[in-house]
Formats: sequence, structure tokens, C-alpha cells
Amino acid sequence: MKLLLVDDEKNLTEALSYLLKRNGFVVDVASDGEAGIEMACTGSYDIIILDRMLPGQDGLSILREFRSLGHDTPVMILTAKDTPEDRAEGLNAGADDYLVKPFFTVELLARLHALARRRGKVMVENILTADDLVFDPQRGQVTKSEETIQLTLKESQLLELLIRNHGLVVTKERILEKVWGYNSDTEENTINIYIHYLRKKLNISNLKTVRGVGYYLQKQSIARTAN
Repeated sequence: MKLLLVDDEKNLTEALSYLLKRNGFVVDVASDGEAGIEMACTGSYDIIILDRMLPGQDGLSILREFRSLGHDTPVMILTAKDTPEDRAEGLNAGADDYLVKPFFTVELLARLHALARRRGKVMVENILTADDLVFDPQRGQVTKSEETIQLTLKESQLLELLIRNHGLVVTKERILEKVWGYNSDTEENTINIYIHYLRKKLNISNLKTVRGVGYYLQKQSIARTAN
């Protein structure tokens, strides 16, 4: 299940991305209105979570534009604006659900699953395999030769990005954006360190470096299954 989170609160997006990924979602993040509407219209998402108060273009104008273009992807507004009039305005603009900050994570997840059911999607536990690696993104666990290896959150996110782009070079810029966040001040050397961690933990030789560009998992045999 692929989800777009449009919110400019860095701490919230990092925490929420972690929670959602641990619960089976693939998450992209946009931190301003312009990026939000572009990604919403050009990406393929099952659900969009949208803040109302955003830099550049506000959430409701994004939603109205999105709907006017004929897109029917379920949209949940996640905002601090909590009056009955605010809720009505959001729903009338085309939102499928409206949740007020602060919120309980269990309620957020329940509402997302409800939106998925309405759209006819079934949440499954996605297991990724690459050669002798069996990777569970939700738990951050890799099984290799019947040995289970636990990864940290960043290691898990990095490996998932590489597996989902098997055979393709993932640039350092994209790794920084997807794993550390669009507005992160993390340096490229940090990626080198985490690549080293993965190679050492997993003892894999097909994790290749393209100097000055990025990294890729050499395409051998890879498949995706679902339990």
C-alpha cells in the first residue's frame, strides 16, 4: 500500500513515516504545497494524508485542484484545525476523512485501513526476496541461509530502497531524500557508512558502488511474495 504524506512538520513526518512503514505502508513525503500537488498528480498512491496549513499552497487548495483534475485517490486531512466548520470545509473540498492533531496512532491506522477497504485494497505483509536474502520491511529483519539478522531502522529503509530498485542505480541524492528526509542535513558520507553496515551484516557481494553516483543491488534473481 503506497501512501503520500504531505506535511511540513519534520518531527511529525519522521515519526509518522516510521509508524506507517512498520505497518506495511510504503511512504513518500512532501514538505510543501507545490511538491505535494505535483507528487499527488504524478505518483501512483493508494491514500494521501494531507495537512491543511502548508507553505506555498495550502492543503484545501491542493485538494480542490486534485479533485478538479479527476483524481479519486482517498485523501485524509490531518490538521490542527478542529472546529465543526473546519471539518465541514475539508470534507466539502473533497476529503474522504478528517483527523485532528494530536491524534492516537491506533485511530489513525484504523482510519487508513477503513479507507483502504473502501477502495477495495487489502493490506498484506509484503516480503521482499533477493537471491538468498528474505527481507521483512515491517520488522526490519533479513533471513539469510536460515539465519535471522536484525537491521536498524535506517539500514532497513536503505535495504528496502535498494531491493525495490533492483538492478538500477539509486543515487545518493535519492537515498538521502527517501531514507533521511528531504530537509535532512545528513552528509553523503553517512550513506557510505550505512552501505558498509549492510555489507558487513549481510555478507553480500552484489551491493555495488557507482563512484560519485550511488549504489545498486546487482540484478541476479529477485522476486516479491506475500504471506
